[in-house]
Amino acid sequence: MTDDVRTRTGGASGIGPPLWLLAELTYRCPLQCPYCSNPLDFARYRDELDTDAWIDVMRQARAMGAVQLGFSGGEPLVRRDLETLVDEARRLGFYTNLITSGVGLDEARIAALREAGLDHIQISLQAADAEVAAAVAGSAKAHAGKMAMARAVKAAGYPMVLNVVLHRHNIDDIDRVIALCDDLGADVVELASCQYYGWAKLNRAGLLPSRTQVERAEEVARQWRERLAARGRDMRLLFVVPDYHAERPKACMGGWGAIFMTVAPDGSVLPCHSARELPMDFPDVRERALEDIWYASEAFNRFRGDAWMPEPCRGCSERHQDHGGCRCQAYLLTGDPAATDPVCSKSPRHELIVQALDESSADHREVEGLISRHARNSRILCRG
Repeated sequence: MTDDVRTRTGGASGIGPPLWLLAELTYRCPLQCPYCSNPLDFARYRDELDTDAWIDVMRQARAMGAVQLGFSGGEPLVRRDLETLVDEARRLGFYTNLITSGVGLDEARIAALREAGLDHIQISLQAADAEVAAAVAGSAKAHAGKMAMARAVKAAGYPMVLNVVLHRHNIDDIDRVIALCDDLGADVVELASCQYYGWAKLNRAGLLPSRTQVERAEEVARQWRERLAARGRDMRLLFVVPDYHAERPKACMGGWGAIFMTVAPDGSVLPCHSARELPMDFPDVRERALEDIWYASEAFNRFRGDAWMPEPCRGCSERHQDHGGCRCQAYLLTGDPAATDPVCSKSPRHELIVQALDESSADHREVEGLISRHARNSRILCRG
């Protein structure tokens, strides 16, 4: 950090560097998942950073000390310069991860990405059942393509990492989901309960599973771990409990502006991928250096430490473990980004979680009744 930046942080010179850079290359995506965390108004963001701008971002982040780089979106495979970016990331010394739906991937592109130096590929699955997967993704072909690409990724020598977003419409089928991942030869499976930001927040009442569903799914995952261990099968199975069924909030991103930095397709620099939902202005990497943004910007310093915390967080012995919970979730539920995350049972607004669960239990929509994430709906919602 330069002396000038140290001075302008107003005593925040103890802040460490960002270790994780998430490059959201684009909001474009061929799928229409109603649980997408992209902003509702994504159709507005057409002015994407070009190749040179992304390379400059990567160079700045690496010079600051960032070591891990995720390529995400939207669907990052939409970018035809992805291999060029991966190649530069390898030259800079990043560990690179491609977070993809697998749509747009083929054997030739896997080979090109491997040649460019990509370290890791994570493919998302919507369901074990092809019809449910098609209804969620808005594509009848995507599921079969994902199966083929998962196998192709494994054949290319990559560890197979699969991510399955769990929600009301697929969680009861978790046994088949895990069996499918096992059959595909997965090395790591993340059963990631839906997080209610962006389009998922819009569709929350139709996506939230019941506590009974979550408890049953967690038990199925536990049984699978035992069976896998008995077979000597080395498949790591992670089950992420949904916040709405937890007693304490997660330590979101390890703390605001602590280790994680997102650069959005339009150059906005965010402490997490959902932060642009907050009523805040975020700096543009085309106007300010990343180092200046990370250490000196009001946006990145606003929720660092614990001075900003209200009670009961400020006096809570757990405040350095969960950092007050998620600022985006707090805002979306209470209208106040500085509020205690209502997920916490100590929050004075915890009844909002109870209300959300009650609202969900009364919502009987099928997948087809959810609002799909696509540009037309984005433009309609923006006008509204």
